Amino acid sequence: MKINRKLHQQIRLQNFLFTLLFLVLVGLLAWLSERYSTGWDWTAEGRHSLSESSQKVLVLMEDPLTITAYAHEDNELRGRIKELVIPYQRHKADLELTFVNPDLHPDRVRELGITMDGELTLEYGQRTEKVHDLSEQALTNALARLAKSQELAILFLEGHGERSPLRDANFDLGQFGHTLENQGFQVHGWNLAKQPDLPANTSVLIIASPQVPYLPGEVETIRRFVDDGGNLLWFAEPGNLKGLESLAETLGVTFLPGVVVDPSGRALGIQDPTFALVAEYPLTPITRNFQNLTLFPRARALETKDSGQFSAGVFLQTLPRTWNETGPLEGEITFDPDQGEQEGPLPLGVTLTRPMPGDGEDGDSDSRQSTNQRIVVIGDGDFLSNTYLGNGGNLDLGLNIVQWLTHNDRFIDIPPKTAPDTRLTLSSTALALIGFGFMIVLPLILFGGGMFIWWRRRRA
Repeated sequence: MKINRKLHQQIRLQNFLFTLLFLVLVGLLAWLSERYSTGWDWTAEGRHSLSESSQKVLVLMEDPLTITAYAHEDNELRGRIKELVIPYQRHKADLELTFVNPDLHPDRVRELGITMDGELTLEYGQRTEKVHDLSEQALTNALARLAKSQELAILFLEGHGERSPLRDANFDLGQFGHTLENQGFQVHGWNLAKQPDLPANTSVLIIASPQVPYLPGEVETIRRFVDDGGNLLWFAEPGNLKGLESLAETLGVTFLPGVVVDPSGRALGIQDPTFALVAEYPLTPITRNFQNLTLFPRARALETKDSGQFSAGVFLQTLPRTWNETGPLEGEITFDPDQGEQEGPLPLGVTLTRPMPGDGEDGDSDSRQSTNQRIVVIGDGDFLSNTYLGNGGNLDLGLNIVQWLTHNDRFIDIPPKTAPDTRLTLSSTALALIGFGFMIVLPLILFGGGMFIWWRRRRA
């Protein structure tokens, strides 16, 4: 066919239109890839896919979610964080992940209480959560706490010189109370003399180191709250129990005399021997995956006995070289068993639980009536005060205690996903054959094929 000028112009126009349409198609595909994403997980056990429980939690979160990772310029660590968060982003488009180098923002890290490289902070509405463990279970549990629509009421008793969650004095718990509010809790002070009846929506009642004895009627109100299945947190300082002896008897808790003395603090620059250190924790729901050092100034040890009602467990205990000092805390302090002093490890915090009758509707496990009752008794309240809250892991421990008391520790139990297909084991013979094939046989085949094609073309 003879190509004239007109036909040549038509061919050029067709080529131009084809190129233009092809570029438009590529642009549309690029735009769609930015707007919509999809993926296929072909790994064993679906290691790069979210579990059904995690997907259900994300469905409940209608507002934007921001995850900030405080990690150094470490490609391996940041890669692990991205690998963890990307599956969540596939199911929630308004989830934003940002990285912050903690070395460049020390004030911000100190203010937020960031204690480890790779720690995550989650912001959802006015609530925040922190995640230390880079696992789906830890991240989804934190998201579940943020997604809870019901705000839980935390009541601090007041009127007897207790530590206040609303004040900023050194003795008080203002910073801890503010952190609880950021976690989504409703924090209130409650004076039993003015308001004898506790609210029905009280999730946890906190007795924070009273200085003046409670009246018999107030003690009866507290005991009635416990008898009805209420969750209780009791900070008991050294000295008398301020009228709460009957409550201790009901709970089956006895307190050792004196103040805990811990000489091991000198190695850390702590000259006051009444600062008890806790470096090891029993395996309990409160201290699971918890490894930070905690500090307890002027604490008292305690013991539990079988009350016939509660199941008791120890979650805080001192180091072996401690004891409860009953003598004066001045001059040279030595252990004296003749004075009733006991060597460590000494319990500083215990948990008490018992099942309660289930009358919640539809198996509602979040209501107090349809789950087990939880009580925590600690022989110190200073560790959460404004003065000592920033020491070690004191804040994180306090948050863990409240989360456990409000049953926020049992949202989801996602088993770890195994990876059976990440290793390929070959014998030495197989490795030798593969190496021989790639280094000698394959190059010879390619060279021979090329020579054959060259010879055929020379003959044509």
